[in-house]
Amino acid sequence: MPSLDLTKLKTYPAGSRTSKVNFSAFARTCRKGGSFRQFYDSLPNILAVKEFQAVVDAIVAAHLARKTVLWMFGAHVIKVGLSPLLIHLIKRKVITAVAMNGAGVIHDFELAFMGSTSEDVAQALADGSFGMAEETHRFINGAIREGARKGWGLGQSVGAMIAKRRLPYRSLSLLATCHQLRVPATVHVAIGTDIIHQQSTADGAAIGRTSLADFRRLVQVVSTLGGGVVANLGSAVILPEVFLKAVSVSRNLGAAVKDFTACDFDMIRHYRPSENVLKRPTLLGGRAVHITGHHELMIPLLARAITERL
Repeated sequence: MPSLDLTKLKTYPAGSRTSKVNFSAFARTCRKGGSFRQFYDSLPNILAVKEFQAVVDAIVAAHLARKTVLWMFGAHVIKVGLSPLLIHLIKRKVITAVAMNGAGVIHDFELAFMGSTSEDVAQALADGSFGMAEETHRFINGAIREGARKGWGLGQSVGAMIAKRRLPYRSLSLLATCHQLRVPATVHVAIGTDIIHQQSTADGAAIGRTSLADFRRLVQVVSTLGGGVVANLGSAVILPEVFLKAVSVSRNLGAAVKDFTACDFDMIRHYRPSENVLKRPTLLGGRAVHITGHHELMIPLLARAITERL
């Protein structure tokens, strides 16, 4: 075979090429004791930072235009100590609605009740004591039964109970805060996934009735999502599935549900958030943003960036 003559390769001046990275977008050093704004502005204007900034811009724009900002999250967001940040944004009327899974209720209540939560599952599972905390199942299941009789959703039922009983750490409760401020807070349950379902006080009919009421309330929220933002924080299955159905029902009833920003924050990328929150619902118009990182780092950064812009 004849040898290659690489001297015949066509080349071009490097400066004539379009390059995706320019030094003007690089990170800058910050002085000691500088402000958060200086830190935020010093981040490299590249890849995930640009996406992150797009989320911040979208949430701030939605807030200023009084559009819907729906935050959906799994229990891990509460367990890692982020409730105060979400409550702050709810009180500032930045977050206009929240949705959580059933486990979120457990941790929200326990924090309000005793200021601590998250048992050692491996240790407690050994002797069958996992999930057997007396007050957790008695208070929450009682609230759900009472709420079902009133025709309430599960989120409102538990939030009202925490507020009414004036639990000592109720200021940490997302559900109580939403109840007091009349902010939609919905809970979406899969029977058997939560420790309160283990107990004799659990009433399947009441759980189903209140969770179904919350689904219908979520449909109302989603129907107003145009121009707003939906954020999925750490729910890999339940909330992406629920959200997709809420979009379908809303559109079936005549709501456009388009031209919104959808973002997903989680430690790894999952199929359902990618498809059911980001890709499929925004096909008619909108923007999808995927941010990967630990909640206890990324959500405080997000909350602080939003607050800085308000």
